[in-house]
Amino acid sequence: MASLEQIIDDFSFLDEWEDRYRYVIELGKSLPEMPEALRTSENKVQGCASQVWLVTHTTGDPENPVLTFEGESDAHIVRGLVAIVLALYSGKHASEIAQLDALDVFGKIGLIEHLSSQRANGLRSMVRRIKNEAEVRLAA
Repeated sequence: MASLEQIIDDFSFLDEWEDRYRYVIELGKSLPEMPEALRTSENKVQGCASQVWLVTHTTGDPENPVLTFEGESDAHIVRGLVAIVLALYSGKHASEIAQLDALDVFGKIGLIEHLSSQRANGLRSMVRRIKNEAEVRLAA
């Protein structure tokens, strides 16, 4: 899976929206398949038009754990957005996740303005879910 730095760098070379769109789909294809057993209603992200599942794993210091995420979607472009969100948040401490503004990153790479309102809302729902997971771990 591509790092956030690589994704941002790759986006800087893609001038046309169609090329960026194809790249997002390619990123989604690089996501590992989520086991069917994890595609539960509990793991489903509410507020997404497409089906999106997100699973959180924690390691390290219980007061500020490192969170890693698995994600999946039934839609190609959304699966790519999941890949970008995971590149941004996965493997970071809960305190870092709580401070990170994913929408700022999506804006910098010129993605937000090209998403439909439904996809943008779904993206916000994914980010909200991840930030909530971090905040719950920090409050524990």
